[in-house]
Amino acid sequence: MDSDYVQHIQEAAQWISDQIDRRPLDIGMVLGSGLGDLAHQVEHPVTIPYDRIPHFPVSTVEGHAGQFVIGQLEGKLVIVMQGRFHYYEGYSMKKVVFPIYVMKQLGVRSLIITNAAGGMNREFAAGDLMLISDHLNMTGDNPLIGIHHPELGVRFPDMSQAYNREYRQLAKRIGEQLSAERGEPIRLQEGVYAGISGPNYLPPAELTMLAKLGGDAIGMSTVGEVIAASHAGLRVLGISCITDMAIGEELEPLTHEQVVAVANRTKPVFIELVKRFVKEVELS
Repeated sequence: MDSDYVQHIQEAAQWISDQIDRRPLDIGMVLGSGLGDLAHQVEHPVTIPYDRIPHFPVSTVEGHAGQFVIGQLEGKLVIVMQGRFHYYEGYSMKKVVFPIYVMKQLGVRSLIITNAAGGMNREFAAGDLMLISDHLNMTGDNPLIGIHHPELGVRFPDMSQAYNREYRQLAKRIGEQLSAERGEPIRLQEGVYAGISGPNYLPPAELTMLAKLGGDAIGMSTVGEVIAASHAGLRVLGISCITDMAIGEELEPLTHEQVVAVANRTKPVFIELVKRFVKEVELS
């Protein structure tokens, strides 16, 4: 598969391009558990299930619709992943990040990537949104291992600005505006996302370890996709929805249904934040 990787990306991108009459696209989005309703805000949508696209994996996780939605959002052309792929589903890391390279082929220059995460920072609370400033790759894998494809990016991509600083500053300004309009503060945090392989939620000792290493939130996605995005030269805004508190010393049992339920309650603020970001962001 490694030797055919670029060809498969190009064939998938060409197939998608043939289904739409609008390109290049401006912004790509990856929507995590419980956050897929943002795709319903897209105007004049073209919906493409993943299982129709050549060489594409299929999302198997509850809360992930498993389709692209392509259309207009706040004056920009967007391609939205309504559901993503995870390493724990049994896909290789290269397969997990395959859609990122496909979106790049379709003209995308900026990526908004979201997830549901557990909060390890004691100043956080369930229902907060966290702008991702950096990450810890604790998955044990990297999508760039293997044959180097110069068509996709350089062999040793820089990760010092993997999560774009200007994008975070814009998101914080929008958060302040929303707080003023609503008459109550929007709990918009900032911190480091620790990405693990999953699928189990971590035991207390491992959560305590990751918090001591500098992690503020923890989840089972995102880091591989952002590595690929940096490799492809995309500017990234990362947002975590803090769906539960994952404090090692105070850990309580958790289910996926609880995660999705909190994400659902957070959706109105999340959707408004992302829509305003799309409207105001300047694309380079």
